Amino acid sequence: MSDTAKPLVGFIGLGTMGGPMASHLLKAGHRLVVHDVRVEVAAEHLKAGATWADTPRALAQQCDVMFTCLPNLPAIEKVALGSDGLIAGIRAGSAYFEMSTNSPELVKRLHKAFAERDASMLDAPISGGAPGARRGRLSAYVGGDKAVYQRFESVIRAMCDRPVHIGPVGSGLITKLVHNCASQGIQAAIVEAFVMGVKAGAEPLALWEGIRQGASGRRRVFDGLIDQFLPGQYDTVQSALRIVEKDMMTATALAREVGAPMRIANLALADITEAMNRGWAERDSRSVMLLPQERIGVHIAVDPSGVRDVLARDPAAPTDTRYGEK
Repeated sequence: MSDTAKPLVGFIGLGTMGGPMASHLLKAGHRLVVHDVRVEVAAEHLKAGATWADTPRALAQQCDVMFTCLPNLPAIEKVALGSDGLIAGIRAGSAYFEMSTNSPELVKRLHKAFAERDASMLDAPISGGAPGARRGRLSAYVGGDKAVYQRFESVIRAMCDRPVHIGPVGSGLITKLVHNCASQGIQAAIVEAFVMGVKAGAEPLALWEGIRQGASGRRRVFDGLIDQFLPGQYDTVQSALRIVEKDMMTATALAREVGAPMRIANLALADITEAMNRGWAERDSRSVMLLPQERIGVHIAVDPSGVRDVLARDPAAPTDTRYGEK
């Protein structure tokens, strides 16, 4: 790749998150090679000018930089290190950004394996959910060689409006785990208090509008209630519960490894485990918010038009991945 030419980009994993991200790369004018276990999900990308690779190995043989967005650790390991994986076709000097929520141990193994091939591996997990992916409003927490990050930062910015280089390899993943772990703890506390207020007699929409005006509310802490909780709709999936369980299991495992007590996180994980045991793995991750309602004996289902009216009077934060200004 010359200094002036755009790199040839490879993208593997065209699911709920990866599909829109790959589309943004094409819209930004990047030359793109794609792969997925289901060729049919690439139809729109191929129509828009992407090239198909039959295997991760074939993709790596062509590309200057590769991105993967995959559902679980076995998929990451197979795509990266399998006999037909990226490692089998990687070229010296190229770079690989793993954008899933990984594990610290696997990140280290990937980094070592690719370094032995004179290639760079960086962990770059993303945050912003499916709506953020569609709108190009994602964060990417990048751990690894800063010069490599800077070399391909323009490619990342085509998909993610808020990429941040965190530090050495593994630090991007740590940041994502901290973010998700804190988010689940905050969500659990907010929902528990909210359903108490409804049980005590407050009308849900008015209660939500009111708490948005307090000190925490003006920082838009409570806008996480908008999507599934207030309308009571948990089967339009933005992020499946099983994905959040995986992230929380990884986060609490890391905490045990470093000797950090995680009382609130473990309580949040206990609710997630209960929801999983109910058979809710494929429901939206916020289905766990039904449990406090059941325990206290309330059911919250606000007309979505009422939520839109509140947002029209008092908008979401401009940086909100779902409702912020484009």
